[in-house]
Amino acid sequence: MSDVNNPIEVLEVIAAISILVGTIFSFFSAVGLIRLPDLYSRAHAASKSSTMGVLFTLVGTFLFFIMEGTFSIRLFLGIFFVFLTAPVAAHVIVRSAYRSKVPLAPQSVQDDLKGVIEIEGEREQ
Repeated sequence: MSDVNNPIEVLEVIAAISILVGTIFSFFSAVGLIRLPDLYSRAHAASKSSTMGVLFTLVGTFLFFIMEGTFSIRLFLGIFFVFLTAPVAAHVIVRSAYRSKVPLAPQSVQDDLKGVIEIEGEREQ
């Protein structure tokens, strides 16, 4: 029988669970991209779920390589830059789509950008 208190085995389990959670987030992101009705909802699914999916997967991989005795600065930087850039890129894409008058889906119940864009337009004039 194995000793549960072995830190290597605990890290292996944490890494495996992290990779599994990342896979689940990525799956939900893909489902959201297929099922959601408009660009705005799809961008939300792509930015939030896939960012968390990639984050958990890379953290699990990072933990695995730490157990093997290898510290990868590239993996660490990948975690940092994906976590930083993906939501910002999605925000910029959605904002430009809104300014280009891409319509909301009929199921959308709230338009939070309407007042903000109108105020920005008044300031520019």
